[in-house]
Amino acid sequence: MTASLSLGIDIGGTFTDLVLLDPSDGRIVIWKESTTPDEPARGAMTGVARLLEKAGVAPGRVGRVVHATTLFTNALIERKGAPTGLLTTAGFADVLEIGRERKYELYDLFLEMPQPLVPRPWRREARERLAPDGTVEVPLDVDALLEEVALLVAQGVTSLAVCFLHAYANPVHERAAAAAIAARFPGLSLSLSADIAPEIREYPRTVTTVANAYVRPLAETYLDRLEAELKHAGIPGELFLMLSSGGLTHVAEAKRAPVQLLESGPAAGALAGAWFGRQAGLDRVLAFDMGGTTAKLALVDEGEPLVAWGFEAARTKRFLRGSGLPIQIATVELIEIGAGGGSIARRSELGTLHVGPESAGAQPGPVCYGRGGTEPTVTDADLALGYLNGDFFLGGAMRIDANTATDALGALAGRIALDASRAAFGVHDVVNENMAGAARVAIAERGRVPRDYALLATGGAAPVHAWQVGGKLGIGRVICPPGAGVGSTIGMLMAPARVDRVASFNQSVAAADWAGAERLLAALETEAAAIIRASGADVERRTTRRLADMRYVGQGSEITVVLPDPLSEQAVLATFEAAYRRLFGRTPPGAAAQFVALRLSLAAPMPGAGSTLRLQTHAADTALKGRRPVHFPEAEGMVETPVYDRYALAAGTQLPGPAVFEEDESTFVVGPDARISVLPDLSILAERLS
Repeated sequence: MTASLSLGIDIGGTFTDLVLLDPSDGRIVIWKESTTPDEPARGAMTGVARLLEKAGVAPGRVGRVVHATTLFTNALIERKGAPTGLLTTAGFADVLEIGRERKYELYDLFLEMPQPLVPRPWRREARERLAPDGTVEVPLDVDALLEEVALLVAQGVTSLAVCFLHAYANPVHERAAAAAIAARFPGLSLSLSADIAPEIREYPRTVTTVANAYVRPLAETYLDRLEAELKHAGIPGELFLMLSSGGLTHVAEAKRAPVQLLESGPAAGALAGAWFGRQAGLDRVLAFDMGGTTAKLALVDEGEPLVAWGFEAARTKRFLRGSGLPIQIATVELIEIGAGGGSIARRSELGTLHVGPESAGAQPGPVCYGRGGTEPTVTDADLALGYLNGDFFLGGAMRIDANTATDALGALAGRIALDASRAAFGVHDVVNENMAGAARVAIAERGRVPRDYALLATGGAAPVHAWQVGGKLGIGRVICPPGAGVGSTIGMLMAPARVDRVASFNQSVAAADWAGAERLLAALETEAAAIIRASGADVERRTTRRLADMRYVGQGSEITVVLPDPLSEQAVLATFEAAYRRLFGRTPPGAAAQFVALRLSLAAPMPGAGSTLRLQTHAADTALKGRRPVHFPEAEGMVETPVYDRYALAAGTQLPGPAVFEEDESTFVVGPDARISVLPDLSILAERLS
């Protein structure tokens, strides 16, 4: 490795993945380190030291560090953020409690709604009022406002969310309040809704602003410490953070609005799926990312993952829409479809086999890790079925014990009156069916058909399960890219810098101020370009997308469409109606269309990002490592199966199924009746013959 190197760090629930990339030739070195949940940075820095030692590289040669973490999401889920207050318009202190008055389970009399991040005593009101168009109805009473904030500070509040009614239309009162509060209480962390979520709908706007305030002190402390530890380790490269939207940003922007990072790790997995799909010449890919804790799916159309403008965090019921906190940010559209390798299998209240969502995590981990785990997990089942090699887990860096896994699965089988020999496959098949079932619904809701896609597996566990999940979905092509076990981290290193901005624009299309819309979009682009430039990206090569949230007058929800250039009534209407028909099949006759908001998405390539990928290769005559019994449901039992070293397989290699392909970070399992090809980028393509 000769050029300035890029280092990727992705802290997951079970493992921290690290990748060192030489962008000049695409060579990478990979390391997996067990996550340290009590202090995530400690495990990350231990992994950095071991990765650099493995690569034989001095820390001073790392010119860029890219990072994704679940730390801030976990803070929301576990309610471990800063003591946070909310300052809102008089009469609106209970908006967090009232929510949208929708029940996500209609007939559940004991429904548990997500608890507000701010308790009632810390939600204070300000005398002020704006009209929906932003005109001032009641002037801001600054002196009374400061008295309310003083009470919060006296009670221990260290972070404050300011969310006034209709501030998306005019931020004047929020700006004045922030200036006064900052002057009086300089140590108080402030988050304004006009900066974080300048959009209509009071509840999600307030939740998003509060969530940002809740994690902001944590983000500032964590990122300051990580930067200091990287410098102490002798790494001079600047730190960049992965955004939920699938792009990168600099540390200052991440500290300002850490709510943008809540889905950073999973977004990187989707980005990796899109990147590897393009490398393999595929435009339509289902990016399937399964690690130690969760499994997620992202749809990739025309080489790009779908992007949504909101998601739910900290769900009370993990897979039920409406049971979480609505967060209004740009995010890769991720579908949580199931559990991960560390998910625990147990007897349900009905006496049936149940898998997840509880996870053994990194500590104690699955039973086979030998770290004190006693409940069997998906990884234990995969090991017992022959899918994993106990002597080659993480390339032999970590030994796992098949006997303890089998004993734990046998004990579970006794509790559910299941034959012991079937317990392992029962766990494996249940988790596969759960994922396939969730994926079917999610794909259908987006108007897609699974068979039109290839399933591309990344993450430590996805390549083990992808063949069976693909079969349940009716998908004929399954792909395992090189470095699949650290796919999210590779995706981060290939990511561009990205900024997404939104502004309210509530006008009918027939009477729209087109010059005003152009000025607003230009202002958003100027703001976004400044952030991109500060990230060190090549702003001259930026890609700009102008979008709008639109609906028919009288409707309660919108769709987001890409705007034509130049703007005109006829062109905008045609674009909106075409998008509406694709989603709903028809348009309402005689209805008038309206804008709700304008959006701008700007992306630019980062220096040090790779365009190719090269893993270490082995001599071709070492490709066949041996054979071992592997369970395949098609064969109704164990089949003596060839095991290959994927690093020794050259492009163009053709093999029949069944087969197992081992690499240091993951294992790709392909069943019988399959045709297997090694693609030019060294991805392995498995195609069903029937």
